[in-house]
Parts: sequence; C-alpha cells; structure tokens
Amino acid sequence: MAEDIFEKEKMKLTPEKGFDLVGIDYFSDSESQLYLIEHFDMYQDALNAKKDREKPEEYFVLYKGTGGEFFCR
Repeated sequence: MAEDIFEKEKMKLTPEKGFDLVGIDYFSDSESQLYLIEHFDMYQDALNAKKDREKPEEYFVLYKGTGGEFFCR
C-alpha cells in the first residue's frame, strides 16, 4: 500500500514539460515524503544538480516521456 502512495506522489510531482529534481523526506508521513527541489528545462542540468548533492542516491529526476509515460531516474 505504501508503494502505491509513493507512486501516486511521483506522478503528482512529474512535470508536463522539463525535469523535476525531487527529494525524499524519510521522516514525513507516507503521503508526503516527496518534495520538489527544483525544476529544470534540460535533463543534463537536473542530473548535474542531483550529482552535486551530498547523497545523490536520496534524490531523483522525474519527467514524462514523449508518449506521456512517467519516468524516474
């Protein structure tokens, strides 16, 4: 069940255009663990911002594919 909530949060935070750098708040309740850090127009900029974080494994980039599918990297 918590996994479904997490997936719904990711879909809610995925932008229509561009790329969102998102973090995980492990101390928040299960319905609001994800939070937007910054929006980018280019994937490489979002990826560089993720890599610049102290613990990049705790962040991910959300975006939509050309067919409207959701991606998380």
